[in-house]
Amino acid sequence: MSAQPTAAFKHITVKPISGALGAIIGGVDLSKPLDAEVVAEIRRALVDNLVIFFRDQDLTPETQKAFGRNFGDLHTNSFFPHVEGHEDVQLLIKEPDHKNTIGDRWHTDVSYTKRPALGSILYAKETPPYGGDTMFANMYLAYENLSDTLKGVLRGLNAHHSARENFAKRAAEAELPGSVSGGFQYSDDVEQDAVHPAIRTHPESGRDALYVNSVFTKSFDGMTKEESAPLLQYLFTHLCRPEFTCRFSWAPGSLAFWDNRCTQHFAVNDYHGHRRHMNRITLLGDEPYLAEQPDPKHAAA
Repeated sequence: MSAQPTAAFKHITVKPISGALGAIIGGVDLSKPLDAEVVAEIRRALVDNLVIFFRDQDLTPETQKAFGRNFGDLHTNSFFPHVEGHEDVQLLIKEPDHKNTIGDRWHTDVSYTKRPALGSILYAKETPPYGGDTMFANMYLAYENLSDTLKGVLRGLNAHHSARENFAKRAAEAELPGSVSGGFQYSDDVEQDAVHPAIRTHPESGRDALYVNSVFTKSFDGMTKEESAPLLQYLFTHLCRPEFTCRFSWAPGSLAFWDNRCTQHFAVNDYHGHRRHMNRITLLGDEPYLAEQPDPKHAAA
């Protein structure tokens, strides 16, 4: 497992689903207010397992948001359509005639902002009769399985993250019938960029995780895109090795809560001709500390 629990759980059950990350949580109704002790156990289960899943939940946008607020402030994403009256609940819908889907590349959410997402909470309203799974990858393991030499290199690097290229392209594609999930739109928020450490220390677990992703990470600070590309491409291929991953099959009423600080995810697009409707909220996180880079004059000497 990614980490061993520090104590037995009293209020919830926790059943791991793979050797890398992921656990099914039972014994809790998320539509009701949660006691502080229950919230603390869910938070510990998330830190231990990186992504946690709940089955057979009956949530409204209000109760989904109330659950999320136990763990942080909600982030409003201006690129996605939202539930009417709830700007912080994004609609992720793929209609039967849509060819592509949102999230069909390995990524972590909202890394293009200075305060990237702590976590995301995705709730299934309607699922296809087969397919439509989501895969998750453990970025602690991705980091730990690098050579010591490459770890040392990456620990001194910061990386540029941007949504400009990808989201502008998505917005343009959304104008084409049947191209992508409906409602994706261009926003001025696409103009924001951020610089984050290539190796991020998790503020709760204290563990180091690889923090670059193929959707938003464009280059390393102090290097051109061309110079950065070979190393980034190696890392993008490395981080999704099967032994670092788990896979979750959805059903109506399922909910996934993942930690964006130490995971990446991938939406499998294998259910053409069927509808999938998910509601997502995103939790605002902290601003990661940048890697300390050596003085170029001192390094040259």
